[in-house]
Formats: sequence, structure tokens, C-alpha cells
Amino acid sequence: MASGTRTTSRTEANGWAAGASLFAGVLLVMVGVFQAVAGLAAIIEDKFYVVTTNYAYELDVTRWGWIHLGVGIVVAAAGFGIIFGARLWARVLGIVVATLSAIANFFFVPYYPWWSLLIIALDVFVIWALCVQGRDATQVPRAETPAGERERVRH
Repeated sequence: MASGTRTTSRTEANGWAAGASLFAGVLLVMVGVFQAVAGLAAIIEDKFYVVTTNYAYELDVTRWGWIHLGVGIVVAAAGFGIIFGARLWARVLGIVVATLSAIANFFFVPYYPWWSLLIIALDVFVIWALCVQGRDATQVPRAETPAGERERVRH
């Protein structure tokens, strides 16, 4: 490191990314519980959801209930993994299950449109937050010279 330089702290960026990751974990648990409840509603009461006609991806409501129940359990488990600190595998699993959750809810739009769109939006935020947290952790810190110029820190 050149003389007269100081290392800038990235704690604010790292703290924000860690907070976004924790928030994503909480959202995953919440989305998982929401999906499991929606799945149980479809399994217990087949007539709860109004089925539209002429939809290309039409499945029985009970099947959708089992799909949502299964996806919800896996999504919530990934969220707990992120919350309790299992970093890499939980982030990767969180991204995968949030993607699967968004796809499942895309196909569920004719049955419960506003709910499905809300869950898709939450899934997209979760994917973004988990990707940002991983990217921030791999960036190389930089040093600042007194004149404000930036240079790479040599390890």
C-alpha cells in the first residue's frame, strides 16, 4: 500500500447487503407459509378458488394445492437456513426455490390473480437481495489516497 493511504470501510455496504439477505430470509419464510396456507386451502376446500375457463395450463385445484404446499415447505426451509446463518447453500437454495415459487405462481394466476402477482413480486425481490449479498461479499476492497484517487489494495 502506498504511503499516506487509508483503507475505506465497506461496513455500510456490507451491513446493507447482510440486512437485505436477512430480510430476504424472513420474506422466504413468510412466502413459504403463505404458499402452504394457500395449498392447504385448495386441498381442504376444492371450491375455494374460482377456476377460469380456457386457460392453457389448466390443472385440478387439488393438484395445485399439493404443489403449493410442497413448494411452501421448501421455501420456508430455505428462509430459515438463511436466517440462521447457513450462508452459501441457503442463498443458492433460496434463489432456486424463489424462482420455482415465481414459476408456480405464474401458472396459478388464473385461480387467484392478485395473490399470485404479489408472491411473484416478493420472489423477485428475494432473488435480487440474495444475489446482491453474494456479489458484495466478493468485491475487492480499495484504498483511497489523500487526493481522493482510488487504487487497488495489494494483498
